Amino acid sequence: MEYNLLPHTEIEVSKICLGTMTWGKQNTEAEGHEQMDYALEKGVNFFDTAELYPIPAAKERYADTEKIIGNWFKKTGNRDKVILASKIAGKAEFTKFIRTTGFDRSSIIEAVEGSLKRLQTDYIDLYQLHWPERKTNFFGQRGYTHDITDHWQDNIHQVLETLRDLMREGKIRNVGLSNETPWGTMRFLEESKVHVSLPRMITVQNPYSLLNRTYETGMSEISMREDIGLIPYSPLGFGVLSGKYLGGRKPDNARITLFPNYNRYSGETAVKATEMYHKLAQDHNLSLTQMALAFVNTRPFVKSNIIGATSMRQLKENISSIDVQLSEEILQGIEAIHNQIPNPAP
Repeated sequence: MEYNLLPHTEIEVSKICLGTMTWGKQNTEAEGHEQMDYALEKGVNFFDTAELYPIPAAKERYADTEKIIGNWFKKTGNRDKVILASKIAGKAEFTKFIRTTGFDRSSIIEAVEGSLKRLQTDYIDLYQLHWPERKTNFFGQRGYTHDITDHWQDNIHQVLETLRDLMREGKIRNVGLSNETPWGTMRFLEESKVHVSLPRMITVQNPYSLLNRTYETGMSEISMREDIGLIPYSPLGFGVLSGKYLGGRKPDNARITLFPNYNRYSGETAVKATEMYHKLAQDHNLSLTQMALAFVNTRPFVKSNIIGATSMRQLKENISSIDVQLSEEILQGIEAIHNQIPNPAP
């Protein structure tokens, strides 16, 4: 395994991060425990979760993933071996069963306290805002269209104050963003620069894959110049970049088979691009899965690549991508496809 420092910290995290959003829905608790056992054995010390998980979100399964992780910590005593990340759910129609407020002080405190209890720990290493409160372009929206009905008022100073107080209590150790835009990222960073007592966002968890490289427009420069690391999610585009859906296949128990509305990476141009990437991988005796993950691992702004799996076979292949080195010829081939079909699945 390889490791990176989280920006502005002395915390070393594995370049592969174990994603957990299927545990409690597509995976049982026992399977989640097996995945954590194997990942830790292979040097993966960074786990990412959220109060929203498992996905799809549902009231009857609220925060079950955190409970599964907490039970594993209690059973194994491995809390001190793991850098743990979690998130507070944003305000949205599909999260009304969690709370109807946004990131006000009481909501953030309530969310952190709930996660700590379920995770059976005294602290969370990285606490993230799952998506912005304001109406902006995330979750597959290409461009920003201003909505005059958006009554969001800038509360970023107050959000950072609450997070600072929780850090002072030792309940969270670092803070990060998720599904954020260049404007939002810089707004948070500038607030902590002007008010030095406020915590600095050290990471942003946004989508990034061969099918969605929109992070490179604006956000990657912020990552490099401001030293805020990307922790990319969906590096396989809901499994599309494994190639298992090519030819119209619908594998049993696969994510898009079970939840066809999760079609963010399944549009016509995304399928065409996937076919081209698949051929490129085959031409170089690689699996599409490992080429796709290895590409993400090469990006200088990426600190840790969030992989997810519903089977041990998938997990083993995903983790072993850390050992795959892409030749200059393969990287040039990837760029040629990207130039032909750029960002088909934002």
